[in-house]
Amino acid sequence: MDPVTIDCHYTGRPGVAAAYLLRDGEEAAFVETNTTPAVPRLLAALADTGLAPEQVRYIIITHIHLDHAGGAGALMAACPHATLLAHPKAAPHAIDPARIIAGAAEVYGEAQFAALYGRVHPVPAERVRALEDHDTVALGDRTLSFLHTRGHANHHFCIYDARTAGVFTGDSFGIAYPALQRHGPVIFPSTTPTDFDAAAAHDTVDRIVATGAQRLYLTHFGTVEDPASLAPQLHDWLAAHAAIEEEGDTSGREGEQLSTFCKTRVAALFDEHLRAAGLHDDPDALALVAFDVALNAQGLDFAVRKRRYKRSRPR
Repeated sequence: MDPVTIDCHYTGRPGVAAAYLLRDGEEAAFVETNTTPAVPRLLAALADTGLAPEQVRYIIITHIHLDHAGGAGALMAACPHATLLAHPKAAPHAIDPARIIAGAAEVYGEAQFAALYGRVHPVPAERVRALEDHDTVALGDRTLSFLHTRGHANHHFCIYDARTAGVFTGDSFGIAYPALQRHGPVIFPSTTPTDFDAAAAHDTVDRIVATGAQRLYLTHFGTVEDPASLAPQLHDWLAAHAAIEEEGDTSGREGEQLSTFCKTRVAALFDEHLRAAGLHDDPDALALVAFDVALNAQGLDFAVRKRRYKRSRPR
């Protein structure tokens, strides 16, 4: 069967973050878990297919960011025979999420963190399997292939599903909220802290297209067709974000001045693209992307500081 899209109602809104359910025969796998509060939605989708939690073989997280993996511990507890599949750099944080929790709480603030993610549970180490680039696993008669994809995060992989010629992209092929697709495709990158790398992100987009995938299963949000036609738009957005990072780095701005510069430039970039898409005076569209504008600006601010720190270190 084709993947089942599960709307996790992340941030309290529909159409923002998805998890996916794969069934092959009497086995199932989840791709992404979203947050602990979303786990009941995933289990309800599983029940709708006629399967029980004991039949879930794999729970797969594309990377360790908590809107993708925050519910992994709770979902693993509910699915006693499942193995968690993760990037080698993500697996240790699934086992001990303390650093990820602390980092997210710093980005969002304690109150918003609690509202978004609830409690993040660790996964027992013996139930976690790290997958290398090009590794494959079988789900029934289905073959899933894993591709390491840097740019958004260093602990990110994507999953190619040979059955549907589709790729589960996590955040590696950007964000395409359904509410923004009213007058044509709108897809933009996620440059959140702490690993944004524009060159690697460009390479990842090309690598995903090179799989020959006919469709993509975006975490944010849903199935999109014809990846090759979307890639140029995503490359343009990535180049624009990289230009903001470069200008911020060479400007000499520091501290709050740098943060304000990134916020202003990213907001202007989104405004330009929303105008081109006929969405600049749509209050729902503006409210929807406000979260991403803020996080992308934080990511570029962090990237500038990281570049400067690396240059300052003795060689």
